[in-house]
Amino acid sequence: MRLRRIFYSFTIQQYLCASCAELNNNNFWNEEKMKNLRVLIVFVCMVAVANFASADTFGTGDNQFTIDFVPISGSTNPTSGIPAGAGFTFTGVNNDYRMGKYEITNAQWNKFKAAYGAVTGNPSLAYGQTPQFTGESVPTNRTSWYEAAQFVNYLNTSTGNQAAYKFTGTIHTSDYTLDVWGAGDADGTNLYRNKNAKYFLPTENEWVKAAYWNGVSIQTYATKAGETPFQGNGTNGGWNYYDYNNGFATNPQGPWAVTSGSQELNGTYDMMGNVWEWMESPYYSGKYLSGSYRGIRGGSYIQIVGSLGSSGRGQDYPSLVYYSLGDYVGFRVASVPEPATLLLLGLGAIILRRKGGK
Repeated sequence: MRLRRIFYSFTIQQYLCASCAELNNNNFWNEEKMKNLRVLIVFVCMVAVANFASADTFGTGDNQFTIDFVPISGSTNPTSGIPAGAGFTFTGVNNDYRMGKYEITNAQWNKFKAAYGAVTGNPSLAYGQTPQFTGESVPTNRTSWYEAAQFVNYLNTSTGNQAAYKFTGTIHTSDYTLDVWGAGDADGTNLYRNKNAKYFLPTENEWVKAAYWNGVSIQTYATKAGETPFQGNGTNGGWNYYDYNNGFATNPQGPWAVTSGSQELNGTYDMMGNVWEWMESPYYSGKYLSGSYRGIRGGSYIQIVGSLGSSGRGQDYPSLVYYSLGDYVGFRVASVPEPATLLLLGLGAIILRRKGGK
C-alpha cells in the first residue's frame, strides 16, 4: 500500500509540474484546462483523504500494531513569539509534519516490547516500571523519556529508517546510554533528534502547534471552534480531568481508552487531560544533556481544567522515577508527512498563488 501511494504521488507530481509551468501562460485558464484541473483536484483530495484515514503499520504477526496520524501544516505561524507557559515562547513550526492522533496505548507498548526485546539501559532506574493503569486501550504510563525514545527508534529502524535518538553501548543491556548527535547529524539545533529520522517525539513547538494553533493564534484550549472543554465520563466525549464539583471523570479514577474523548482542534484526542505527555525538548531551552529535565504537556486526569490549556506546562526527569507524577505520564509520536499530504498542500499553494496574481 505504501509503495502504491508513492507511485500515485509521483505520477501526480509529474502532472502538477507540467501544470505549474503553464500557470504563467495567460491562456492557461481556458475551459478545457479548468476541467482537467478540477479533475486533478478531486483526485488529489481522494488520495489525501485516503492517506489521512490510514495508519502506519509496525511489527509482524502477533506483534503488529498501527499508529494513526493527523497532518499539521507548516504554512501558518505567528509573526512573533507567543508566550505559552512559564519559560516557554511558541515560535511556530515552518515545516509540515504529522502528529499522533492518540496517545500510545498499553497494547501498542506491549507489542513493541515483544518485538523489540528488553527495554533497558543506563540509568537502570529509568527502566522496567510496571504501568499503574494496565488496560490495553488506555495510554501507557510510568514510561520514562528514555523508554519512549527506544520505542520511537524501533518505529524507525523496523521500517528501514534512521533512528531518531543516539544511544551508545550495547542495545538491550544496562550500558545502553542516551547521547546527543553531533552538528552534522542533528536536526538543526535540536541535538536530541537525527535530521533523517521519520518518527520522533514532538518538540514543544510541534506539540503546542498541533494542540492549540488555529492558523491565526494560540487558543486557550485545544477545542474546535465554538466549543469549550467539558468533563466526560468515558462514553460521552469530552475530556478526562478533575472537577471540583463532580470529582474524577471516571469511576474508578484513571486514564480512559484513547478513543473515548472528543476530537480536538486539529484532529487529535486527549492532548488535554488523560495523561501528561513527554516533549522531546529539554524544559530549559538549549539544555541538550542526556539527563536534562524534559517538558511535559497536556495535564492528566487528576488536573483541573485550567491546567489543560496552552499556558499549562510541566517538567520531569527523563528517568521519571523521582516523582509520583510518573504514574500519569505517557507520550504520543510525531512523524514527517506522507507524500500525498505534501501534494495536497502544494496544490493549494499553486491555486492560491494563481488567484493572488489575477
